[in-house]
Formats: sequence, C-alpha cells, structure tokens
Amino acid sequence: MMPAARESLLDAAYTALARRPWSAVRMVDVAAAAGVSRQTLYNEFGSKDGLARALVRREADGYLAGVDRALTGQSDPRERLTATAEWTTSAARENALVHAMLTGCWSERLPSPALSAVRSTSAVPAQRRADGPLPSPGEFVTLVRDRAVIALAGPGTPKSDTADLARSCELAVRLALSCVAAPPGEGGVAELVRSALHRQAG
Repeated sequence: MMPAARESLLDAAYTALARRPWSAVRMVDVAAAAGVSRQTLYNEFGSKDGLARALVRREADGYLAGVDRALTGQSDPRERLTATAEWTTSAARENALVHAMLTGCWSERLPSPALSAVRSTSAVPAQRRADGPLPSPGEFVTLVRDRAVIALAGPGTPKSDTADLARSCELAVRLALSCVAAPPGEGGVAELVRSALHRQAG
C-alpha cells in the first residue's frame, strides 16, 4: 500500500477522533472517509488497536519533528530552548493525543494503547514500528533533552559543559510540561523558561 494511503487513513482516524470518542469511531467510517475499502484498512493496521497505536506513534513523531524545528530556528541557545518549550505547550494544547502522551493522562475519549511493545504480525514496516514501544512521559523528557543537547552542543564541546547543557535542556522541558498540566498566566511559558535559564546561567 502507498504511504499516502496510510497517511489518509491516519488523517481520517484523527478527524473522527476529534468528533467522537475513540470507542465510537468505526473502522468502516475511517475507511470510507479515506476512500479505501475496509479490507485495505485491516491489511494496513491489522485491527482497531493497531490503528490506535499507529495514530499515537504518528502524533509522537510529529511532536518530536516540531521539537527538531524549534531547536534549529534561532542562533541563541536559550531562545531555541524557549521555542522548544513554547512548541511543547502549543502542541499539547492543540492535540489531545500529544497532551495525553506528555502528561500520561488519557481521557476516556481517547484510545489508550499500552506503552509496551505488542506482538506484531504485520508485514507493513510502519506498522511494525507502531507495534513497538511507545514513549512514556518520562521518556519524552529524555528524548527532547537529548535532542536539545545534540542540537545545541557544538562539536568538541567539553563534557562538563555538555552536562550543564543537559540540565538546562531538561529544566526547559520540565517547565514546559508543568505549563501543559497547569497553564501559566501572563507571559506564558516563554517568560518562565527565559527567567529560569537566566538564573541558572547566572
């Protein structure tokens, strides 16, 4: 099957989820919305649980791609971390699946696939990857922190500086996640992260 058809099916599932709880999303409706047969949908994802895992995996990948974009935007490392924190809070605000993945709070409206890997019988490489482990909130912190360290530490950065950088990156990510759980007031996440990084640097 073409990757474009898989994306269309995931788009259709995401749209359906925005309108009704996952328990009420029907495979036949997802297939029809994507313009493919129900058999094609089952061939691609195996089951509704397989579709849920693939959808969660795609949204996780989309969030991390946004992190990578935020980390390459500005020249000032602190501004890049601030942009990453802002992206994290906006992605979680706009995408219920990203919010659930980052906080570990899965509402009953959402699919809630097990984070551990499931036995995959799929011949589809993208589905085999979706059937692998999904990141927990703590693993997201590590993933984002490590990406930030790689993006911000130039080649030949001393190990002691890298350790400090890792602490700053983790602080920015954890502040962003606290803002996801309890939205900040005026100034938002950017001001919180800037002042925290400023104090840490000082």
